[in-house]
Amino acid sequence: MTVEIRTAEPAERLDALRPIWHYFGSPAGPNEERAAGMPLPEGRLHVATEDGAIVAGAGAFEFDLTVPDGPVATAGVTVVGVLPTHRRRGIVRELMSAQLKDAHARGEALAALWASEGGLYGRFGFGLASVCADAEIPKGHTAFNRTVDWPGTTRLVTADEALELFPPVYDRVAAATPGMFSRTEEWWKTRTLADAEWRRAGGGELAFAVLEHAGDPEAYAVYRLNFSYADGVPTGTTHVVEAMGATPAATAAVWRYLLDIDWMAKIEAELLPVDHPLLLLLLEQNWMRFRVGDGLWIRPVDVGAALAARAYADDGDLVLEVSDAFCPWNDGRYARDGSRTTAASDLRLSVDALGCVYLGGFTFSDLLRAGRVEEVKNGAVARADALFRTDRKPWCPEIF
Repeated sequence: MTVEIRTAEPAERLDALRPIWHYFGSPAGPNEERAAGMPLPEGRLHVATEDGAIVAGAGAFEFDLTVPDGPVATAGVTVVGVLPTHRRRGIVRELMSAQLKDAHARGEALAALWASEGGLYGRFGFGLASVCADAEIPKGHTAFNRTVDWPGTTRLVTADEALELFPPVYDRVAAATPGMFSRTEEWWKTRTLADAEWRRAGGGELAFAVLEHAGDPEAYAVYRLNFSYADGVPTGTTHVVEAMGATPAATAAVWRYLLDIDWMAKIEAELLPVDHPLLLLLLEQNWMRFRVGDGLWIRPVDVGAALAARAYADDGDLVLEVSDAFCPWNDGRYARDGSRTTAASDLRLSVDALGCVYLGGFTFSDLLRAGRVEEVKNGAVARADALFRTDRKPWCPEIF
């Protein structure tokens, strides 16, 4: 039978999410409560149907993603799944093609995703653009190498209060951090601050803490206390869902607060940036158990628009010759400002390789050592590294 790719109707939302939920252990698909955590805009959910039945789906959020020098309209690819009955038939390829054409038509310069299978998305032009880390710190080894004196106040708040107090802090951090994206009020309500029973995985309820100075929020923490006791001693875990500060002092203070919570044996945190200040704040870094894995993947949907949207650390010229078999409208040579040019190429690379360096998470020298860029003119890699340099590693604090 023929498989048809089309945009899902609003009434088909739950059925369109069923393929990905099958792999989450829910063959019948999500209920309305669970689906509320996927606030997809209307028209951004594609499905594959066979004989009228939905057998695969793929969605996209609408983000403003921070890149060096500002936000860029981005398709946040999500919930890509094919039922096991229809695997290895090219359906994901067709879904991705439909999604990227749609994103291009909407004027979105980039697409971004978290990859459940990293080997899959390179063939569609996505490149690993950032890495992140999980950390586990025993309570007895959380001392800092300096004293942290927070001049403001720290207090626990409700989810409703957090909805008012946390976004300004997040927005300040996001504006300066490549890889972070804008959050709407709906996003905060249905994802960041939502605490349905099924989200807890047996842990405690979400707790929300805010650090304020001169009446303004400067840092916040979202965490769970997973309490346990054995043989007369606490064995529980402080699980940090998200913690950030708008200044270095606030960042140090919010982590000091989390590390000092009583009755816990260890602190766990996920999706930390690889240049997190904790690496230099902790007195005994070797107890941190800092495990690095892949983070955000980036795909230039419109190479010219993506290059034009980005700021550069140098004034030098550069001509990139980009190949893109999956989205052929991108094939060509580009000047640093994103304009097409007939000038001779300095570097040749595929669009997925460009995605790797776009946010500054990797360098052109990294690509060269991996055999993923061709240096046509001597010195071009060093020049490209100087242009694309950033002062902080890209970071996306949540999986979408």
